[in-house]
Amino acid sequence: MAQGSKQIQTQAQQQTLMLSPQQILVVKLLELPAVELEDRVRAELLENPALEEGREESPTEENNEPEEETISQEDGGDTAYDSLSDYLNEDDIPDYKLQERNRSRDEQAEEIPFSAATSFYETLKEQLAEQPLNEHQRQLAEYLIGSLDDDGLLRKPLETIADELAIYSGIECNVQELEEMLKLIQDFDPAGLGARDLQECLLLQVERKLSQQPEERVLQLAEAILKECFLEFTRKHWEKIERRLELSEEECREAVKEICRLNPRPGASLGETIGKNTQQIVPDFLVETYDDGTITLSLNNPGMPQLRISREFATLAEEHLNNRANQSKESKEALLFLKQKLDAAQGFIAAIKQRQQTLTTTMQAIINLQRPFFLEGDESLIRPMILKDVAEATGLDISTVSRVSNSKYVQTNFGVYPLKFFFGEAYTNPEGEELSVRQIHAVLEECIANEDKKNPLTDEELTELLKKKGFPMARRTVAKYRQQLNIPVARLRK
Repeated sequence: MAQGSKQIQTQAQQQTLMLSPQQILVVKLLELPAVELEDRVRAELLENPALEEGREESPTEENNEPEEETISQEDGGDTAYDSLSDYLNEDDIPDYKLQERNRSRDEQAEEIPFSAATSFYETLKEQLAEQPLNEHQRQLAEYLIGSLDDDGLLRKPLETIADELAIYSGIECNVQELEEMLKLIQDFDPAGLGARDLQECLLLQVERKLSQQPEERVLQLAEAILKECFLEFTRKHWEKIERRLELSEEECREAVKEICRLNPRPGASLGETIGKNTQQIVPDFLVETYDDGTITLSLNNPGMPQLRISREFATLAEEHLNNRANQSKESKEALLFLKQKLDAAQGFIAAIKQRQQTLTTTMQAIINLQRPFFLEGDESLIRPMILKDVAEATGLDISTVSRVSNSKYVQTNFGVYPLKFFFGEAYTNPEGEELSVRQIHAVLEECIANEDKKNPLTDEELTELLKKKGFPMARRTVAKYRQQLNIPVARLRK
């Protein structure tokens, strides 16, 4: 039986998803953090004469005068803006104008250079300039500022700094002089700056609050815990704190909650440090948590101008439109220019509104999913969460959630966090229960911190210990999490 090949022709329909220019604009605006968005809006105001700064007014606010009515997408009637799209067609548009219209407006805007953020050094130096110091004191203070770590703490001993000043700068000083300048820097904003350890950092912040509210009982208790029971606080030995300070359970809980609201990294809010060219962090969201469990969310855009269509520009377009009978080539081109600018202005306003709505919806979903953390500030309370969880909660696409969480920050009662901080994978135990990897990291760190330093725990021993604490997993999984924490093996921890 002869064998042969048979060719079969099939036809399949494939649909290619094409984004409209308006959708591209929305996507690009969505990716911008707060500072860059403000620059982008102001650049658009300079570029587009049809766009102006100001709040859109309703007809009732304008004494019901239709000739002064602001143009918007919801407006009805035969306004100049509504009629332009009907009056002009592709045959009326010169070729070079078509090419200009099809060019991406955002690509032009991206060529505008944005100003660099103020550095960590410059921010503190501005505060230093306001102090009445002599030249010697100012040199010492500036060197101390330059010695701060990224988080705003000073981990170099003052004796070492005194030696460095003598060797590298030829400046003779003693530790007492440096101590005086350090106390001065510790009065700068934000509170906690210039502390030499975490305890001093938190104490400086509580003392700053106490100076403003000296009668506040919870602040007094927080100060007492930090001064007298700091070791117990770090180990969460609440009962020992209650016995030592003779506190009730409620008093201890409120004081600890107040301490957890403090910022252990005060320098992080000032952005970059000396020698680094990173941009200053400006939170895109402000989340406030109150004692009654209420959580409020707002966008951080105080410098964002409100936008509306220019009335003068719309009136000019209407005048050209009413002169249809005597339209010359130049008049048609002028009318086309007016239409393009009005289209662009209206689209930009709509894109800004859509961005705000998308950001708010996404952040609110994150708050709902991570509510325990926003109430307590305890990082161990952060539950496993991936982009898909937020997408399902909001009805948004995963790519949209990804763009919102990228390069965005939120300011909470407990510090400033990148949105990516709230996303984390989960570990599923043999019973099918999901456990937070961040929580496993914390337990693993605690186990290693409390081990016998002369006889550190092996991965097998850590596996058994974690199993007893309710985290059953394989030894290789424990080794993976240990490596993620940059903790060496047992023989290197002796």
